[in-house]
Amino acid sequence: MLDIDGVELSLEDREILSDPRVGGVILFSRNYHSPEQLSALCSEIHALRSPRLLIAVDHEGGRVQRFRHGFTELPAMAQIMRSSSSSNSSSNSLESARKNADTIGWLLAAELLVCGVDFSFTPVLDLSHGVSGVIGDRAFHRKPEVVSALAQSLMRGMHRAGMGAVGKHFPGHGWVKEDSHLEVPVDGRTFADILVDDLIPFERMVEYGMEGVMPAHIYYSKIDPDNPAGFSRFWLQEVLRRQLRFEGVIFSDDLSMEGAGKIGDYPTRAAAALDAGCDMVLVCNHREYAIQVLDSLPDAPNPLTTARLIRLHARGKLSHKDISLEDLMQSSEWQIADRVVNEMREVHTQEMEL
Repeated sequence: MLDIDGVELSLEDREILSDPRVGGVILFSRNYHSPEQLSALCSEIHALRSPRLLIAVDHEGGRVQRFRHGFTELPAMAQIMRSSSSSNSSSNSLESARKNADTIGWLLAAELLVCGVDFSFTPVLDLSHGVSGVIGDRAFHRKPEVVSALAQSLMRGMHRAGMGAVGKHFPGHGWVKEDSHLEVPVDGRTFADILVDDLIPFERMVEYGMEGVMPAHIYYSKIDPDNPAGFSRFWLQEVLRRQLRFEGVIFSDDLSMEGAGKIGDYPTRAAAALDAGCDMVLVCNHREYAIQVLDSLPDAPNPLTTARLIRLHARGKLSHKDISLEDLMQSSEWQIADRVVNEMREVHTQEMEL
């Protein structure tokens, strides 16, 4: 999976995306101008290949939402539980939060699907340990049981719209302070500590039918000191595949991140991630390195990987091209969801004013 530079495909984009070793495109804010432009871009990408390329985006809500103007401004995931706790008794707050998470999951997915995006890299399943600035309010909660419940509800809403879910950052990014985009984080906890805490949301979401997982570029020094999780056969094969029995897609995090830097050059990083068990590797914001990785890969795609990736293609009526974002916003379900988001925004504003 790689990226493109602009709001439409260049000749070079068309050529590289036609390579059978490319399986998908990840979009960023620079690729977005309007819902109409996004729909045209996605149609152009999907028309290049059969079966069509996957189109993905980081569209979580809060700080991480690539498309804004013309889309609903989604709340950070931490706000879902906070808003429900502010307006309900403790006994009803989780139930209310789960309903809101379901609604937001549907809204997040529906707005992307009608524009042609197949899936978002969401939900964040990290725990809010209170030390990670890069995770922060992207996490639902500190308690793994609450994260599991809200993530399941968000995924249920996404599934209703026709979108699969990709949980991140396995086995948990919330305990370390360092940002793996810029530094090389090390988590010094034991496997037993992680098993009874950060791993719980991943275990539950696998049971609930989550389609994809993205591991963290973090070294867990007491478990596999030589490899970040996304390059570790122990984490991906022994824990994720065997112990948790996950059968979906494993995506590497971006190989351009500093957390992957110790592994070697870009082809070495890609080979190590694939050997550890990743099905698809991401190279973002460095076209020259993406080409190096492509040239290092075998020509024939893995049939099992292909079968796993098919589950992440958009499905359902909202993925049809005869429904626009404007049409969606006229629907009663969208208007109900919009009211939920606005009410949460009002609660957040009141909290900020106190």
